[in-house]
This record gives sequence, C-alpha cells and structure tokens, in this order.
Amino acid sequence: MDIAVIGSNMVDLISYLNRMPAEGETVEAAEFQMGCGGKGANQAVAAARMGSSVLMVTRVGNDVFAGTTRANFEANGIDTTYVLTSEGPSGVAPIFVDENSRNSIVIAKGANAFLTPADIENAGTAVAQCSLIVLQLEVNLETVYAAIDFGNRNGIPVLLNPAPATAELDFSQVAKCDYFVPNETELALLTGMPVDTDDQVRAAARTILAKGVRNVIVTMGGRGVLWLTADTEELIEGHAVKALDTTGAGDAFIGCFSHCVVQTGDVRGSLLTANEYAAVSVTRRGTQTSYPTLPEFTAASGRS
Repeated sequence: MDIAVIGSNMVDLISYLNRMPAEGETVEAAEFQMGCGGKGANQAVAAARMGSSVLMVTRVGNDVFAGTTRANFEANGIDTTYVLTSEGPSGVAPIFVDENSRNSIVIAKGANAFLTPADIENAGTAVAQCSLIVLQLEVNLETVYAAIDFGNRNGIPVLLNPAPATAELDFSQVAKCDYFVPNETELALLTGMPVDTDDQVRAAARTILAKGVRNVIVTMGGRGVLWLTADTEELIEGHAVKALDTTGAGDAFIGCFSHCVVQTGDVRGSLLTANEYAAVSVTRRGTQTSYPTLPEFTAASGRS
C-alpha cells in the first residue's frame, strides 16, 4: 500500500449561485449537485486516480449517505477495510459557488468526530505498510496527533494539511511532520501574520519553518505554490486557466503531490506536477468529479 489517508469524508451538497446572499437574504440557486467529498476522502481519491494504492481510515454514520461514501471509495480502488461505522449522521458539507467560481463551505463533522486514536491503532498493521500518512483537521486533534506519533514510531513520513485551520494546533506536533501544507488563508490564521503579498507569505511561512517542520508548502491558488526547507526557498508559478469551480483544488494538489512524492521521492518535481493537476481540476465542476485520472491528466496537460 502506498498511502494511508487518516481523516474525513463528507457528502458535498453543492449550490451554484449567481452571487452569494446577503445576511438574511434568500437567493435561488441556478444549479444543485450532490457528490462525495471531505478533505481526507478528496485527497485519497486524487491520489488513487493518479495511480496510488490508498488505504482510507475514517468513519461514516449509519444513514443513507454511508453506503454512497463506501461505494465511491470502492469505485476509486480505495481500500475500505477501515471505513468504520458510528451511530448517527455522516459528515456533510454544504458548498456555495458563485459565478466567479469563488466558494464558501460549511462542514458538519458527523461521524468524523468519532474517529479516535484507538481506530488508528486497530488499523496499525495496515497503516504500517504504507509509505506516507496524509492528515487533515476535519477530525479531532487528538486523533491527528496520534496519527503523527504512529508515523514517527514506524518511520513513515507524515503530511499534514491544517484545514480547517485552528489556533489550537500544537506546533510541537506539527514539527514532527515531514510536509506541512496550508493555503495562504490557513497560514494567516495559524501565524497571525498578513499574507497579501508573496513577501508576506514568505515571512509567515518562515515562522512555521523555524518551528522545525522539514517542508513548508503554501498553496496560493492562481498565485502558485511556495516551498520552503532549511536550504530551499522557491515560488512555483501558478497556471493560467479559466476556472469553473475551485472547490477541492487544494485537496487535488495534496492528493497528486502525495502520489508523486511516494513514487519518485522528488519533492520539487512532485510540486510541479501537483500544481498542474490542481489547475486542471478547477476547469471542471464539482469536487472529486473534477479530479482527472492519470490518462485524463496526461491528455489535459500535454504530458507524455
């Protein structure tokens, strides 16, 4: 198994609007779609579509959405042995996308809130066979920290996407991660620093690097990706594309990066490919539905 994604799944409820409503206002959606999402599931699907073997450790509820989520994982070739069931609802994410492709997202964790450190230990034999652990913050922090410690004990590199960002994040735990991948908004919340310019992003990212993280990777949408290590600082330019829907683009990036870095060990090359993969994803509507397979990505990007 290449990658263990330990984290969240959601059912996305996507409304496409001409504009976002003002406070107290009701507006009509031009279109509605329902799909599978959640940051963990998104990243798992993107990696799997690029060709990685992926183990998903997560929890669903005992509602109508659970079967849809399991079937979606299976359709994407993801190992569902540790897709566990909790009493109550599954996680859901109402998403609103305006005519300029900007999105606003609300999440209700549902069963994701019941993923525990014990679940990781129970899946330990399978997780220990993976080459990378990928984490997000849509499950409880104690579970995230347990996964980081599991990776460290077993010599498995850990990637943490601090989304949704929280000021409660313990940077003594973050320092144990090999890859820390916030977007610029999350970086601002975690550091309390402005990120309006590339120089400001660099300054904020350096404060994270100083805490001991090996690779700080800041995704900035169309502005590109900033990569910092103790010896490296590089801004990888974004790709100019006509965006239809930016929902899940960061997860597309992380899933593709995870696949590439496991396969090649080349961080810079993996960043270049993931940056392009995310750009292709925003030219399509939806979250996971926008993630190309490897042949689709090869055709869309002109790679051979």
